[in-house]
Amino acid sequence: MDTMAGLLPGGYVDQGGEVHREFEVKSLTGREEELLAAGRQYESASLVTVVLSRCVQRIGAIRPVSETLVRNLLIADRQYLLLKLREATFGEQIRANIFCPWSECGQRVAINFAVKDIPIRESEDKGPAYTMTLSPEISGAFGEEERQITFRLPNGEDQEIISPLITENEALALTRLFGRCIQRIGRLTNIGEETVLTQLTPAARLEIEQHMEKVAPRVELTMDINCHECGRDFAVPFDLHRFFFGEMRTSRDLLYREVHYLAYHYHWSEREILEMTRDKRRRYIDVLADEIERLNNAV
Repeated sequence: MDTMAGLLPGGYVDQGGEVHREFEVKSLTGREEELLAAGRQYESASLVTVVLSRCVQRIGAIRPVSETLVRNLLIADRQYLLLKLREATFGEQIRANIFCPWSECGQRVAINFAVKDIPIRESEDKGPAYTMTLSPEISGAFGEEERQITFRLPNGEDQEIISPLITENEALALTRLFGRCIQRIGRLTNIGEETVLTQLTPAARLEIEQHMEKVAPRVELTMDINCHECGRDFAVPFDLHRFFFGEMRTSRDLLYREVHYLAYHYHWSEREILEMTRDKRRRYIDVLADEIERLNNAV
């Protein structure tokens, strides 16, 4: 399958307030594989931005799709597009191996599921801004106006900025995210990290975080697994970025050997070969291998 169309669970809201949800995505080609082979220069969220900007053909009526637009997409929309890109490239079935987390077991567990089986929650209110009122027990004696919070949902640009911080200092990462996403606290505007720390208690930040999760679209990537060895059930987060890029990453040496093989026999240019999908490229390689074997056996 070379292209795939669908609807984003959230949607891109342009400056005029129009919501764009329809999308079209094309399979990865050798050009993207070449990028992924050298992808260690990118942080994971940044690599998602680059790959999606190359493979998403349109968002609503907007084409071409720039890196800036992809950065402005909600995180769930980016995850959904990555799933659909993977489906367009390899098909809907996903197979992977994990290890049972129970220390007395630790056996390898094979998982097999389809992209369509992943629960997707669409957002009802497309925003782009949301207003909530903090609970009185959270904000003390403040009046209702002072308890009003206006925010937007996190997007790809936030993800690029916050992701490197999460493993080092999760609390700082969340504070920085709030400083970017919260637009108003009562009458206060121009919110930043310092305002978040001085004006919002940890309990208030937790309530805002829960409200963000409530109104946001969601791609459910936590899976319930049963270990066939020990019989125990456990939940495991499916790391979409790591799985997708690990699955797609071809060594640069192997990619160039495939290009050389096809160029040598078919006299195609590097550009023509790298613009093929991996599936098409390897179909030609299989045909050539069979033909060469047939010729050798005929001698």
